Amino acid sequence: MFKIQLKNSKSFICSEDQTIFEAAKIAGLILEHSCLSARCKSCLAKVVEGKTIEIGEDLVLSSSDKQEGYILTCNTKPLSHVILNIEDIDNVDLSHPKTIPSKIDVLEFVSKDVVKLVLRTPPNSYIDFLSGQYVNIIMGSIKRSYSLAAARRNDHKLEFFIKNYKGGVMSNYLFESAKINDVLRLEGALGTFFYRHKKSKNIVFLATGTGIAPVKSILDHFDGNPELVSNKNIWVLWGARYEEELFWAPKYQNIKLHFIPVLSRTNPNWKGAKGYVQNVLQEHEIDLSDAQVYACGCNDMINSAFKLLAEKGLPEHQFYSDAFVSSN
Repeated sequence: MFKIQLKNSKSFICSEDQTIFEAAKIAGLILEHSCLSARCKSCLAKVVEGKTIEIGEDLVLSSSDKQEGYILTCNTKPLSHVILNIEDIDNVDLSHPKTIPSKIDVLEFVSKDVVKLVLRTPPNSYIDFLSGQYVNIIMGSIKRSYSLAAARRNDHKLEFFIKNYKGGVMSNYLFESAKINDVLRLEGALGTFFYRHKKSKNIVFLATGTGIAPVKSILDHFDGNPELVSNKNIWVLWGARYEEELFWAPKYQNIKLHFIPVLSRTNPNWKGAKGYVQNVLQEHEIDLSDAQVYACGCNDMINSAFKLLAEKGLPEHQFYSDAFVSSN
């Protein structure tokens, strides 16, 4: 049995047969996480002291990450007492995930490759979630994770933006054969991608593709609770390849934000920002030392943004991410 100590001096015991994440959960401590399958960096932590070992091959840590002492808590067991540079998530009421039935209420194709899906749940059974979290949608034996694209609604209906991935079983179903009133199961809510109410003056959202879904959910929540972000600057940079892929634009009554759509592919008629969201962010005078950054979308953007913004003064613990990893 080994002692795992966090940056805020909290500690828990982890056996040599447990992952650090599992042991923390058993001890009642919630660590940052998302996929829990070593395919994203949401549970990234740096080992300050001690030895650890991976339980399986991860898909996201580079050799330089590992040389610098970074691990994924969902994929790592201790070999000694360990000190990590992370803190647990405190003072957040996360509901216990549950599985319930639902029916397709809306199928709206908002672009060539993205469908807006709305699911309705039984009157007395619903998923309780924090804006930014995701759920698993289950069709028979197929289970896929999708971020919620709207804040909690009074009718408990759940909204999603889902991309059509070539060869994707779930997306192929939604784009080719799904019908209103089809029955799907839901499991959730899951993940720790949600707003942290802190003193930071600047709130920055970076998104690519359907990674705008949890960002929209959080912004919806802000619009319904504007006191959460009073006297704060909100920036939203959303990246796509082509203009026709920009299927959403903010329309809020109670909050103001700087919305910057960014295209990565050449378009002679496009007058807006070009390149990648993390690079475009640098063109604006934002005090990153007094900021929180929430990044959602492709792994490459998240990895690049984390390193780039840390070099520009963003405290590492103020970077929150949720990588979208495609499945067949």
